[in-house]
Amino acid sequence: MRKPIIAGNWKMNNTAQQGVTLVKELKPLVSNAACEVVVCVPAIDIPAVAEALKGSNIALGAQNVHFAEKGAYTGEISAEMLKDYGVKYVIIGHSERRQYFGETDETVNLRTHAALNAGLIPILCIGETLAERETGKTEEVLDRQIEQGMKGIDDISKIVIAYEPVWAIGTGKTATAQQANETIGYIRKKVAQTFCPKCAEKVRIQYGGSMNAGNCKQLMAMEEIDGGLIGGASLKSADFSAIVHYDAQGLKLDKDLL
Repeated sequence: MRKPIIAGNWKMNNTAQQGVTLVKELKPLVSNAACEVVVCVPAIDIPAVAEALKGSNIALGAQNVHFAEKGAYTGEISAEMLKDYGVKYVIIGHSERRQYFGETDETVNLRTHAALNAGLIPILCIGETLAERETGKTEEVLDRQIEQGMKGIDDISKIVIAYEPVWAIGTGKTATAQQANETIGYIRKKVAQTFCPKCAEKVRIQYGGSMNAGNCKQLMAMEEIDGGLIGGASLKSADFSAIVHYDAQGLKLDKDLL
């Protein structure tokens, strides 16, 4: 069974001190979590948050990584720099990076390779816009993002995929649990066809479209959904911990993971 993973994406929120305060509140609330717990923090917060997370079961994640090992890339951060501070996960290809900062499937692929080569675990984001969904292009978009974004990767099981319907991010809109499950099921099938059937069964696929404390149980009860990439709800310890403990009523988690 795939171990569920709940990852918080703070985006451009929290100073270093605010981040430390948040994780100190969070640590006792999720210390007995059966799923894997990750916080992906702004780069400038990483040193302070890394120190605050020591001795906890919460893994540290970054929100982006450059594809070069080093060089004249002002303002960028390499995979080795992240790893040096104990970063384990890194978000790659988030829709906001694609929309506002010119991220492409090609650069997503380069960043993913760089992360893997450094021993980091990519959280690779894919998903369609509202216009693409309404015009029936969801599968076409996902196919392209999977084929190009994951090109040349030997072991797909080392990647976490986050399906984030762009139309459901920060809007309060959420795909129904069944819609999310069907689309993630399609993603897994596509990964199996394109790369490796056995690896596809091991790949954890998160839902990244406004999962919150109110809908997490229904979403996480779905067979294909292996976790969540959480935005706004990850900025409050009580809300995020409620999502982490989505299994409080016995949904989905295997006793072997407890």
